[in-house]
Amino acid sequence: MSIQRIWRIGLTGGIGSGKSTVAAMWAARGAAVIDADSISRSLTAAGGRAIAPIAQAFGASMIDAQGALDRQAMRQEVFSHPEAKKKLEAIVHPLVSQITGEQAQAAIQAGREVLLFDIPLLVESGERWRKQVDRIVVVDCDAETQCQRVMARSGLAPDEIERIMAQQASRLSRLSVADAVILNQDLSLPELEAKVAQLAAKFGL
Repeated sequence: MSIQRIWRIGLTGGIGSGKSTVAAMWAARGAAVIDADSISRSLTAAGGRAIAPIAQAFGASMIDAQGALDRQAMRQEVFSHPEAKKKLEAIVHPLVSQITGEQAQAAIQAGREVLLFDIPLLVESGERWRKQVDRIVVVDCDAETQCQRVMARSGLAPDEIERIMAQQASRLSRLSVADAVILNQDLSLPELEAKVAQLAAKFGL
């Protein structure tokens, strides 16, 4: 009896690239989507696994009245003390890895053969994620399109969006690590879906 190949695919893209839409399309074709950002948010929500260690490391003032991470207070802490970011990441990152591992194992046990890891900061995290995936898929578009999409969905001002984009990896950096690129530029949803279907088919979906 042959052993079925399990594919671990890392999906990334800049803000406004359409990465979440693409992830949903992979899910519709049978991929198990493991959302690193969602896991990270759940860790710092009320009752999340990161709350107790964060309170211990930074003090109770970093936890809001609902028992969740006070994001505004933490942003200020990180701004005032650059080393605080590494301290926070040292708490959150191992927990994210632990839960992604748990979710991946559960998906494999459920018979899933394609695991799609939705990782916004895949490139920024260096080798941390790259060592855990077999292929990297980048959802790409130009900066102007990114800005227009984010303005339309969130109402943020262009300078705010530019600040967010400046904190993310550059378009060139993302493309340089890509095994496959889904160019989501001037496409209708059916056209995007066709591109996703063509790529997903290579992994048996």
